[in-house]
Amino acid sequence: MNRPLDLDTPAGFRTERLVDVLIPTRNRPAELAVTLAGLAAQEGVPGFGVVVSDQSDAEPAYAHPAAATMARALRHRGHPVLLTRRLPRRGLAEHRAYLLAASAARYVLSLDDDVWLEPGALHRLVTAIEELGCGFVGNGVHGLSYVDDVRPETHGHYEEWDGRPTPERIRPGTPEWNRARIHSAANLLHVTAQAALPPDAWRAYKVSWIGGCVLYDRAKLVDSGGFDFWRRVQENHQGEDVAAQLAVLARHGGAGILPSGAYHLESPTTVTARDVEAWEVVLADEDTPQPA
Repeated sequence: MNRPLDLDTPAGFRTERLVDVLIPTRNRPAELAVTLAGLAAQEGVPGFGVVVSDQSDAEPAYAHPAAATMARALRHRGHPVLLTRRLPRRGLAEHRAYLLAASAARYVLSLDDDVWLEPGALHRLVTAIEELGCGFVGNGVHGLSYVDDVRPETHGHYEEWDGRPTPERIRPGTPEWNRARIHSAANLLHVTAQAALPPDAWRAYKVSWIGGCVLYDRAKLVDSGGFDFWRRVQENHQGEDVAAQLAVLARHGGAGILPSGAYHLESPTTVTARDVEAWEVVLADEDTPQPA
């Protein structure tokens, strides 16, 4: 039996590192272990921190021996790890806001608890955001069970940036909104194969939003409102990441990065109550004309 896991403290964790990885989790001990294992294998970004915030119905996912071992492995490799609980649950956006407040890093990687990162993925994302200077960069997640399901009609939504990304105001019903289709199934994997990039090369492409693996410039995310809109949406919502990214895109621009090193574990969702799209509430407030 393994020994009790040191959780660390928020005060001891919150320092000005280059990168912190922020992981919300609920009822997913096996998936969390895989996600942490991917982080433990990252190279090229020394000393990045990891925050895991758990909202499981029973014991926290990080208490499972496999997840606990990966947390210890990260610490052994020089990465501070903060393990917390955020209860009672107040919705996805509030959970993201809590995680963001736990970090003082220059960049924060918002990583879902069912995403495995291949070695080198984090270094590539950090390299890209430092070179591009935009509000966020991200890796669309691959669904490998769809690798033989080629959907060429989606490939036309891939468009590379020529130079640094510029701010964009993106709304539903526009051609730009359909860029998200490139991130379904294994579409991005097929686009990557067609691009035939040289080793260690990467490309920035235009997005409307990216789910699962997004590296933000923390100051620019905060400047765009972060996830503070959680107070304006009911608890049972989804799309909080979309709302935040649309705000960052409008102020600071953003990009997807090809190739992606993010792989979706394709486990059943733990978000079963999805009564409201958070981005719809936020956009409705923003786009409503104000009294003169």
